Amino acid sequence: MFTGIIQDIGTVQSIDKQGDWRFVIKTALPLADKPLGASIACAGCCLTVVEKGADWFAVDVSGESLSKTTLGTWEQGTRLNLEPALRAGDELGGHIVSGHVDGLATLQSIKPENDSHILRFSVPQEFAAYIAPKGSITLNGVSLTVNDVENNEFTVNIIPHTWEVTTLGHLKAGDALNFEVDMLARYILRQREVLS
Repeated sequence: MFTGIIQDIGTVQSIDKQGDWRFVIKTALPLADKPLGASIACAGCCLTVVEKGADWFAVDVSGESLSKTTLGTWEQGTRLNLEPALRAGDELGGHIVSGHVDGLATLQSIKPENDSHILRFSVPQEFAAYIAPKGSITLNGVSLTVNDVENNEFTVNIIPHTWEVTTLGHLKAGDALNFEVDMLARYILRQREVLS
């Protein structure tokens, strides 16, 4: 489990595309206490550390993950929002994030507003019901509050700090991002389906 509070921006160092793809990611995260098998959210995707060094770790990615996320578009030099898994007692600064990506959100527009930026996204129509004003959403691993919702489009407000310490400040219209809907919304809607 994660909170969507980014702790480092890592960089893809290499990709081995034989069989399951293996990504080697350079990071400033402290890795000494991270055992093999530990989970790290990479651009919002919960991935397992299969190898590591002092300032890098490797993850293996299946074809299913490559087809449902942005991982298949990563290349050497791609910058990634990183967050290690929660430990008991850690601060819950964002919201509960599983790292199980629901799909791809497309950035429609960026509008500066004072020192912040308003970003408008669209998601596949089947996810529209999971997104609510003032609710939470995770975009490329970042916990954000939804501002406005219209059908399958929504806006988020990115404050200067988040703009600078995540990869969101490097986006352009048309970019695809991994998104995960709020877990609470997922279970409430599922319960309504079963009970109706």
